[in-house]
Amino acid sequence: MRVGILDSMSTPASERITPSPALRRPIRGLLPGLALCAVAVGVALAVNRLIPAVSALLIAIVLGVMLRNLVPLSTMFDAGLAFAAKKLLRVGVVLLGLQLVVGDVLGLGFGVVLLVIAIVVGGIAATMLIGKLMGISFTQRLLIACGFSICGAAAVAAVDGVVEPDDDEEVVTAIALVVLFGTLMIPLVPLAAGALGLTAHSAGLWAGGSIHEVAQVVAAGGIIGGGALGVAVVVKLARVLMLAPVMAVVSAVRRRQSAGSGGKRSPIMPLFVVGFIAMVALRSFGIVPAPIVDAASVVQNALLAAAMFALGAGVKIRSLVTVGPRPFALAACSTLVVSGIALAGVMLVA
Repeated sequence: MRVGILDSMSTPASERITPSPALRRPIRGLLPGLALCAVAVGVALAVNRLIPAVSALLIAIVLGVMLRNLVPLSTMFDAGLAFAAKKLLRVGVVLLGLQLVVGDVLGLGFGVVLLVIAIVVGGIAATMLIGKLMGISFTQRLLIACGFSICGAAAVAAVDGVVEPDDDEEVVTAIALVVLFGTLMIPLVPLAAGALGLTAHSAGLWAGGSIHEVAQVVAAGGIIGGGALGVAVVVKLARVLMLAPVMAVVSAVRRRQSAGSGGKRSPIMPLFVVGFIAMVALRSFGIVPAPIVDAASVVQNALLAAAMFALGAGVKIRSLVTVGPRPFALAACSTLVVSGIALAGVMLVA
């Protein structure tokens, strides 16, 4: 043993195996920003527990925007915030797949499954076309189209992970619009369903097919009552399931655009989308125990809230105000298109 120690002491310092400072430095650089995200997530989840109708993702992004615009934020937080806005976001989307069971979606019946496809495809296509006519940028209208047609902030985050827009303010704008218009629909859909004489089942189908965020669907389904909540949530999760094929198509389009411009080609399917599909498969085959699913739901919500906070912390209100009325007009049109397709379909299949 003494010889081994003497040998190691006699080894030149340049030949000893020691942790690389270059490896330690990036990790240390992430810690301040990630710690700040953790505090924000704790606040967001606490507020959400007190007011369940208000999404933790909304609270987190509002906290981020407030922090950026009310407090001088040191650059020491930048690396961790950037990591949360990209990497943690993608892990959160992957874990979202554990909340979906293909059998529940198929149990809705062939007509409702076709309706969900029509809502997503029709909503995205119409929103993209209307946005183009309005002169809105490709990425902004794509973020709004997917957020409003699929699953709100999570879909916006997934699109952000695929197209990686240069301007994070477009992402925040899309999420803010999802929150605004989705919240307005919480009382409007139950009121309109009552005025149209829809049954609780049909009203639940309409709520799940037209409202943007899962939390907003739960709130509206609870207001309708009479068993509407269960069917509304399943229809909404069927829309969430469309996230994978839509992201695959978006990735393919970006890949073709990159090839045409001579730039770096995007992957055929982003790794986080593959992970999302794998999680859906694991849950659907009953491989994952219920306690793990419940724990993953909490972790997924926390990760997405961290990403939303980081995105919000990258936006200055002064520049956000300059987006003008066109994104708001597009959001209103997208809401009308998605809810209109959903209502027409409900009338046919119910």
